[in-house]
Amino acid sequence: MGFDVMAITGELPGPVSTFMEEKKIGLHLLSDPKQAAAIAFGIAYRVEDSLYEKYKGFGVDLEKVSGEKRHILPVPAVFVIDEQGVVQFSYANPDYTVRLDPEVLKAAARAALKPKE
Repeated sequence: MGFDVMAITGELPGPVSTFMEEKKIGLHLLSDPKQAAAIAFGIAYRVEDSLYEKYKGFGVDLEKVSGEKRHILPVPAVFVIDEQGVVQFSYANPDYTVRLDPEVLKAAARAALKPKE
């Protein structure tokens, strides 16, 4: 449809970029360890210390992968943004196991392409 597809990670460049290259995942990956985009989009949340320690127990060290001392993660979200930078569609769900249906995203993208009356 002519869209640029981008993903923003809170991790430092490196392993995620390598993974995406190896798997030939065709989108632009942007690194935002300070979570500025998540904060600006209103989808950032602070990870409580007890949850941070639990993540570390699973081998996920937020400080190591982000290089930051504050523990912030984004709610998984999808945005369709037009050429003027206006958000035409957004979806966010705090339950990371629930993802947007691809058909809904396609419909939102098609709707964003239609000329406004």
